Amino acid sequence: MTVSPFLAGRDRYERSTVGRVDSVDDEAFAHTVRLVDDDFAVEMRAECTPSPGYEVRAARAWIAAGEDPPVDVAEVGQLAGMRMVSGFTRRLAELTGDRPAASRVVDAGVEIARLARQVTRVPASEVADARAGDARRFWALDMKGWVDLPGSCFTYSPAGRALLETRPVTTPMAPEMYCSPPGARAIFRRRRLARLVLTGRRLHLFAALHDNVHGFDIHYELDLDGGVIVAADSITSRLPYMGICTEPQGRIEALVGQPVDAALRKRIQGLVGGEGGCAQLYDLTADLLKLLSL
Repeated sequence: MTVSPFLAGRDRYERSTVGRVDSVDDEAFAHTVRLVDDDFAVEMRAECTPSPGYEVRAARAWIAAGEDPPVDVAEVGQLAGMRMVSGFTRRLAELTGDRPAASRVVDAGVEIARLARQVTRVPASEVADARAGDARRFWALDMKGWVDLPGSCFTYSPAGRALLETRPVTTPMAPEMYCSPPGARAIFRRRRLARLVLTGRRLHLFAALHDNVHGFDIHYELDLDGGVIVAADSITSRLPYMGICTEPQGRIEALVGQPVDAALRKRIQGLVGGEGGCAQLYDLTADLLKLLSL
């Protein structure tokens, strides 16, 4: 039977995560994340370089609620000098140890690494001719601004690029995400919501992501007796490239009938992620699965 440690003693659990990006100087951004659930409130702030370095210059985390008095997670400061690439999550877990709110601190750090992939710095001369709604121009800026984008999802695959030439594509991308002046505040804002609701022998999983360029609301229904996903649906109200990003959204239906076991976390990479899928749909699904005991 699939259960969740977050549902111990209750039939509903909710977690909200709010993130903001500020421009510090010509070389770094400040990423601030506040994660709040039914038990704890965790905050983390890190100054990091953009792509391709993704290096942490300084970091601080604290447990703002759930422990009395509030606790400063001083070990997080040891992230300075580390890159937010493979091994970053493992190092976060090592630093936070086995304290009650450790998993929340780790998840806040993961969200900071994700925020770092939403803003970048390219020369002002290359952004000067970018105009609102010019999907081709912003797609080209994306490929210059983020070293890890090519092949990361359908939109940044050769098949996705080809659609720019064959159909109307709209975009909410804006120049400040590529070239913001030092001191600019809140150049990117993001809000996530995760919710588990137990109704009889069914477990409902909800996740939402809304920011400057994304709007996702997804839902999965699990049959606890059969241990399978019996419903999966989503609404995408905003996408970086509407007309391209829309293509892989239907892959969420592939999860219907999937057994909810420990291997599902790996299987979803091929089902909804990868070069033919959607990175945000994968992240939202993976985050929900992390809340379960599989």
